[in-house]
Amino acid sequence: MSKKIRYVALLRGINVGGHHKVPMAELCSVMTELGFENVITLLNSGNVIFDASARRDEELEATIAGQLEKSFGFPVPVLLRRSEEIRDIVDNNPFENIEVTKDIRLYISFLKQVPSLNLTIPWASCDNSFRILEIRDRTIFSVLDLAVTQTTKGMDVLEQFFGKDITTRNLNTIERIAGTIG
Repeated sequence: MSKKIRYVALLRGINVGGHHKVPMAELCSVMTELGFENVITLLNSGNVIFDASARRDEELEATIAGQLEKSFGFPVPVLLRRSEEIRDIVDNNPFENIEVTKDIRLYISFLKQVPSLNLTIPWASCDNSFRILEIRDRTIFSVLDLAVTQTTKGMDVLEQFFGKDITTRNLNTIERIAGTIG
């Protein structure tokens, strides 16, 4: 019997603005039908925690994305992280010196591949409304100031630099995922 690993699947672009609706109960059923165990969905933004036999992350991502497209009728990009990667993000996030106000958002973005972009870090937009604090492996840590700009502008910057194989969560969501992982 192969060893079970706790994974987090982060789905991109579902349940946003009434488009690409994926009910969490149906998502949980699809994941269970794929043979995954202890499946938990968290929030409505496409965060799925599950146990699976150890195999290549890319293979699991492709399997899940293929089944989700078949089940829901549209492509659902999937980025996978192992539970220890999520715990490491929470334990070692670079936000401790950021003063959080009602307008400050702390974001963690996940990439499929380690970026090849040579960007001087920390990086800041011209108006200093969006800052990339750190790039660690396939993870980007950024800060957005809503008093100066809108969320979509910060996400547009990330896509310009890193492409569309990216999904972003706020720090609170990642902390909730880490707390649910167990």
